[in-house]
Amino acid sequence: QVQLVQSGGGSVQAGGSLRLSCAASGHIYCSDMRWYRQASGKEREFVSGIDSDERTTYATSVKGRFTISQDTAKNTVYLQMNSLEPEDTAMYYCRMICPLPHNSALATWGQGTLVTVSS
Repeated sequence: QVQLVQSGGGSVQAGGSLRLSCAASGHIYCSDMRWYRQASGKEREFVSGIDSDERTTYATSVKGRFTISQDTAKNTVYLQMNSLEPEDTAMYYCRMICPLPHNSALATWGQGTLVTVSS
């Protein structure tokens, strides 16, 4: 049983920074973590990911501004967001992917945290 608890959302002005955290409560942390976001009226979109080898991936829209990292000792993944823009306003969700037998996987979502960026 795993639960992802998010924190760090809030409201900032354009150009500001926020740091999101996502902590796994339970006995499993699979080190394959991803961040997604969903703006009002829009589809949920991929933001960033990090795997067990600490390889990172970023959406083009956030590359150079956002940084994903993880602390496996604390079962926590972070998203450092700099140079925030109004277009970054969205509900942000973390997601953990754990491997299962027979080439399957289990995905667990965080509860989401709201990021609002004003101009």
